[in-house]
Amino acid sequence: MLRHEFQPGRLVAGCFLALGGVVYAGDASGAWETPWFVMLPLAAGGLILAGAVGFVSRAVRRRQSRRQPG
Repeated sequence: MLRHEFQPGRLVAGCFLALGGVVYAGDASGAWETPWFVMLPLAAGGLILAGAVGFVSRAVRRRQSRRQPG
């Protein structure tokens, strides 16, 4: 039994923001050099993709709920 509803948009957003954390952690440890502006497109792109995934997920769930008899 599921405890809560699966939300793929939040999963995508979390993965991109965690990736940003890994990028900065690698920079802080000296593994590689990362310019400061790399996080802006990474975070913005991840949030835009998460919004698109959330929109599609909501549309699919709404369509499936209409098909099920009340």
